[in-house]
Amino acid sequence: MTTLLDVRDLRVEFRTRDGVAQAVNGVSYGVDAGETLAVLGESGSGKSVTAQAVMGILDTPPGFITGGEVLFRGEDLLTMGREDRRRIRGARMAMIFQDALSSLNPVVPVGAQLGEMFRVHRRMSRRDAKLKAVELMERVRIPAARSRVGDYPHQFSGGMRQRIMIAMALALEPELIIADEPTTALDVTVQAQVMDLLAELQREYGMGLILITHDLGVVADVADRIAVMYAGRVVETAPVHELYKRPAHPYTRGLLDSIPRLDRKGRELSAIRGLPPNLMAVPPGCPFHPRCPRAQDVCRTDRPPLHPVTEPGFPVPADGAGPPGGGRGAEIRAEIPGRASACHFWKDELNA
Repeated sequence: MTTLLDVRDLRVEFRTRDGVAQAVNGVSYGVDAGETLAVLGESGSGKSVTAQAVMGILDTPPGFITGGEVLFRGEDLLTMGREDRRRIRGARMAMIFQDALSSLNPVVPVGAQLGEMFRVHRRMSRRDAKLKAVELMERVRIPAARSRVGDYPHQFSGGMRQRIMIAMALALEPELIIADEPTTALDVTVQAQVMDLLAELQREYGMGLILITHDLGVVADVADRIAVMYAGRVVETAPVHELYKRPAHPYTRGLLDSIPRLDRKGRELSAIRGLPPNLMAVPPGCPFHPRCPRAQDVCRTDRPPLHPVTEPGFPVPADGAGPPGGGRGAEIRAEIPGRASACHFWKDELNA
């Protein structure tokens, strides 16, 4: 695979009258061509702010990028000029926003909003841009697209508006799409349709996809890898099936346990106690320790780095001789590809 996006130690703060909020505090993740990365976490964990910083649409002020790199095809977007960044945004990177009704212009027909992408970036005529808009609407399966190209956003259902947002993101066939809560406020059936459509289009165009959500059920069948965020940091990364099978962070386990299950019908739902921290006063040590059932003294004082997650191997004799398992020596641990956890006790959590 070819690396499309490589976010390295990204830091974003919001400067307000009440103080400085560390919204993103050293986030690192990447996505390859044709890969789907799901970014999970509760509201306020920094998922959307990270995406806005990557896209270059962060409101400044009050938001400021204070450190890190955002490499797209090896080029640092944060050091680019405004016009160079603008040429990449939309044409090579696109974003699907979570609230389609507020993201679309309510007084402009959807066809004109779709056609604007071609008029601005491809210098098409109004007629040709309208034809491309109809083609896109048909591509995302909006019924009677030719007759509805002149309709306004409020004349579409929530699911249809989200399809229009997807069509807008796909207009110029970008290499990377960031989908920020694309199924928010949609019923379960429409959620499945939207996710199936995204997966199909991703396979067709071979693009990378970053899927931002708080719903673990949405990403189970579509993601390749998952990055879990808490209090502005990535606290666990893993291939999707590995994470669902054996989480290596107590926060991830709490999220998984809170999913309703058919085999627990009639039982009280599990919940993570407490609330996420105030980003203006993040507690010392591990930011999750006030809510963590495994918290010990070290968690309250030392902030854990993102440890590579390993599996135990064979003991090796001190002199290096003899068959595996014979003699004394340190235990070999094999690193699990793509797995990391920001927990002092990740080994206990992994084997729980």
